[in-house]
Amino acid sequence: QVQLVESGGGLVQAGGSLRLSCVASGSTLSLPVMGWYRQAPGQERESVAIISSGGTTNLLDSVRGRFSISRDSAKNTVYLQMNSLKPEDTAVYYCYGHGYDAERPYRELWGQGTLVTVSS
Repeated sequence: QVQLVESGGGLVQAGGSLRLSCVASGSTLSLPVMGWYRQAPGQERESVAIISSGGTTNLLDSVRGRFSISRDSAKNTVYLQMNSLKPEDTAVYYCYGHGYDAERPYRELWGQGTLVTVSS
């Protein structure tokens, strides 16, 4: 069964740090693109950070310089290091993957989400 499982969310004070992890399972799964989206209450889901298998990254302007994304492609794992967190970073963070396995392509794979709450 192909799935993405996130971990690392929680409650942190403004200025603090958190590291999110996401592991994709599936014996033949390949995800050339992985990343993180977030959705705050009453708002639309937005892309926070994307990384390709070659290491090319794209970050949301409001998190650039504070967040970084990395991956271990051999383990189908992606990380989001979040520093200098602000209350406006509070949201449910979702892991995202785009790729394929031996049987089918996956245009969009989503994790179940992990809540990040930043207190002021």
